[in-house]
Amino acid sequence: MELLSNLFQGFGYLAGIQPIIAIVAGVILGILAGAMPGLSPSMGVALLVPFTYSLSPQVALILLVSIYIAANYGGSITAVTINTPGTPSAVVTAFDGYPLTQQGKAGIGLGTSLVASTVGGIIGTIILIFFSVPLARLAVKLHPAEYFALAVFGLTTVASLGGKNWAKAFLAAMIGLLINTIGIDPFSGVKRFTFGTYKLFDGFSLIPALIGLFALSEVFSKIEEYKLEKGAETKFEKTKWPSVGDYWKLKVSIIRSSIMGTLIGIFPGAGATIAAFLSYDLAKKTSKHPETFGKGNPEGVAAAEAANSSSVGGALVPLLALGIPGSATTAVLVGALMIHDIVPGPLLFTERPDIIYSLFAALLIANIVMLVLGLFGARLWIKVTVIPKKVLLPVILAVSIIGSFAVHYSFFDVATCIGFGIAGWILKKYGYPGAPIVLGMVLGKLAETNFRRAVIMGGYNIFFTRPVSIILLLLAILSFGVPLYQTYKAGKKEKLQNSQSSSS
Repeated sequence: MELLSNLFQGFGYLAGIQPIIAIVAGVILGILAGAMPGLSPSMGVALLVPFTYSLSPQVALILLVSIYIAANYGGSITAVTINTPGTPSAVVTAFDGYPLTQQGKAGIGLGTSLVASTVGGIIGTIILIFFSVPLARLAVKLHPAEYFALAVFGLTTVASLGGKNWAKAFLAAMIGLLINTIGIDPFSGVKRFTFGTYKLFDGFSLIPALIGLFALSEVFSKIEEYKLEKGAETKFEKTKWPSVGDYWKLKVSIIRSSIMGTLIGIFPGAGATIAAFLSYDLAKKTSKHPETFGKGNPEGVAAAEAANSSSVGGALVPLLALGIPGSATTAVLVGALMIHDIVPGPLLFTERPDIIYSLFAALLIANIVMLVLGLFGARLWIKVTVIPKKVLLPVILAVSIIGSFAVHYSFFDVATCIGFGIAGWILKKYGYPGAPIVLGMVLGKLAETNFRRAVIMGGYNIFFTRPVSIILLLLAILSFGVPLYQTYKAGKKEKLQNSQSSSS
């Protein structure tokens, strides 16, 4: 009862003009930050922190978390319309979102991503409200061996992502892991594959690499086709928008992915990208038509967007309950709280419940505002699909270069973007997908650091003596093995049918 009473007081605080303006402004800025390649949610929040100095702590935090929640959705807009994910987690949304656009169903992709993001965000917030303290305590008790097993489990999704070309997907993931080894060793300080340049001490920045692999590789592929003048443009259907029945069919996938995304978001270092990959993989494995994933299945869009939006609530759990940032964006939020003389942690719930519960209320309202603004703005965003390619491609190229430069204001990042764009274009020509490379880069650091910590703490056998670690490793083996076996059976059945048809 005390929790509900505090929550009602939090909603009461939002009745003022300043908090409402902060929510609406935060959602608008968040959508723009998410849609702009190069401006991740953490960068969007970081850019606005200086503008919160003169605001009250509550209003400042409301503004920043509204940006955070909306930026995760904003990345899906460009992912669906032009295959240029605005955020790392939106890579997964593009798997099925962009094929829908190519089929003239951009409205289906945008509508599904909007509603899935809203529902995911609300479910993540509800879990945050009721379970923040016990879930945070559970997350911080996990051993490095269990974090390593979680990373391995995440890497096994390549078996599903690759389909029949699982070998190429596996090789692409290994390339991503190798790329992640470039830079200074996190334990010994030894320089690895830096080739004498200090710019590689921190390795390749993820966002420029991501923009190159997906946006520039697509531009290079279109240019190669020599159809910029006379090529057929994407069809645009004004009336094609998901119906209530379409959303209802996706209810199980959205709710399951929302819960999964929140739980994964709680683990420090996991984040929205891993949540999106794992939820997408689970949706594909449990679907009655897994062969349609990657070809324009709305369920794939729903799973990815529900997971990455709900991970926001999960990431805020260890931040608010224990003072531990669970993602890059929550690390920025820690700094913002410190500026306003607020120390996140267990005492915050008793000393400043007004801040905690006004934040919870703001998260719920921000999701509703995002839904309303998304519905009004979708008709505008969908028009991206009817811009002629000869105009759109140079714009994508320019935005990609500017977005890459904006990450660290570095021309090296621009060169990284172009280099990964060329590499992605070449790999695409030979059937190697780009998504597993991103997966390897995202999970590589998590896997390496926790593997080495676990070995230092208990030797190599520690992975097989901790129950949670064993369970996750067994799930990883099943996650990798089952799709391969299904692919083998399907191939064998296809060969048998072909031989029977040829003999007859």
